[in-house]
Order: sequence, then structure tokens, then C-alpha cells
Amino acid sequence: MNESISILRKNRQSVLEQWMQKQSDADGFRDESMYNDHERSQSEELLNSLLDALNDKNLDEPESRDFDPAQEILAGISVSRAKQGYSPRENSNYIFSLREVILSMLISQGKPETAVNDLMRISRIFDHFGVTTFESFIKGREEVILRQTDEITEISTPVIRVWDSILALPIIGTLDSSRTQIVMENLLQEIVDTGSVIAILDISGVPAVDSLVAQHLIKTVSATRLMGAECIISGIRPEIAQTVVHLGIDLSNIITKSTLASALKTAFTMLQLDVVNKNQRQPNSVQR
Repeated sequence: MNESISILRKNRQSVLEQWMQKQSDADGFRDESMYNDHERSQSEELLNSLLDALNDKNLDEPESRDFDPAQEILAGISVSRAKQGYSPRENSNYIFSLREVILSMLISQGKPETAVNDLMRISRIFDHFGVTTFESFIKGREEVILRQTDEITEISTPVIRVWDSILALPIIGTLDSSRTQIVMENLLQEIVDTGSVIAILDISGVPAVDSLVAQHLIKTVSATRLMGAECIISGIRPEIAQTVVHLGIDLSNIITKSTLASALKTAFTMLQLDVVNKNQRQPNSVQR
């Protein structure tokens, strides 16, 4: 067996301890996870998988399938670290600090005539592991971004039941095709669930309305009407009104209001409802 591999396997516990210490000394290291049993267990599993896979042949084959188990462990760790908020520097330091420990071990205990060659071979293996670390970290970050995007979309398109038979959907931010689909699905489902007959789309939080946004609103209104409910668009600011007129967009068959309060008042009128202030006292009749 290759002497360098024998040295590493014989000193694997020392390698692990030095590796953990390297992580501890790294800039920006998170002390709370240093001696976490799960973190240490993952590191030990990765080290054992790598050392057990090494042999005389694959030392010159960084992409050997023998390293697949170690690569899978490393990929899982990188994805997990990305989701935990680790920086790219912290994540790359995780695997490259192990390389530093291993190379130092071989320099101190290996034979000079063979150490240089083995150092270069093992270094190439770690370069390949570094690519896996980077790719997996990016994948983890993408998953975080997609989850956050979904959460933000859900938060920014809430359907609120403001009164019996009246729904309100305040729209915040840009209204694009994918978001319009979510808005329609949420609104139509809520109409079915609550039996509402009036839906108010409030666009006070939409920064600008162009022809595309207007078309999305018209589609939403049409879908709402197909479900047997009337739709009111509120939040029509002066600049939005001017833009709609300038673009020649026809909203004449849609009820539009400047404020949500005005739209709600219109909805009450359509449902023949009166809101009475109980604190408003009627003049007392004078008895003679």
C-alpha cells in the first residue's frame, strides 16, 4: 500500500482533531457549531469515507467513482451549510482546511522522496472536491432563494375576508404573469370557499401600471366574473389614471375606485347594506 495512504489512515484521529481545530481558528467561524455532535459526526464520516476510498490507483484519478460516497457526503454538508446561512468563504474553508491538515501530516511524517509526488496527487483530488463543494453550495442557496420567493409571494398576495360576501386582495409589488396566476388561483379558491360575491383588488402597493399589468388585472377580473362574483379595482392613483388613459387601456366596464375605503363603501351599496354608527345619538323628541 502507498506509504502516504498508510500514514493518513494510521493518524486519522489526529487528522480529525487538527481539522476541527483549523475550523475553530478560521475567520468568521461559528463557535456555536464547533463541538456540535452532528457537525463533528459529519466531518468524521467524510474523512473516513475519503481515507477508506484512497488506493494506489485512484491517487491519479481525482474523478474516480471510488470517491462518489465521499462526494455525496460533502455535497450534503455543503447544501446544509448553505441553508444555515454560511458564507461561500466559510464553506470552502471546510474542505480546504482538511487538505491543509492532510498535506502537513504527510510533510511531517512522509519520506521526502515520495512526499512531494503524493502531495500533488492528493491536492488534485481536493481540487475536485472543491468543485463539488462550490456546486452544492450554489444548489443549496438556490433552494433557499426559491423557498423565500414562494413565502414572499404568499405574504404579498393575501386574500382577506373583510365582510360577509366581500373579499379584498391587496397587491404589493410588480404584477407579472406568474404572480397573476397565483393571485387568480388564490382569489378564485377563496370565492369558492367563502361564497363571496364581491372581490376588491387593491393596487395601492403596485409601483406602476403599464399595458401588461393592466392586461393581468383585466384577466383577473374576467376570471372572477366567471365565478359569479363582481370585481372592484381600488387604489387608482392620479398617475396610474393618466398612464391608463395614455396607453388607451379600456377599463370602462370595470368598477374602479381611488381608495380601498371607497371600494368597500361601493361594495356595501351593491349588497344593499348600511353601516350605522351606534354612537351617533338621535335628537330626543320633546314631549309636551
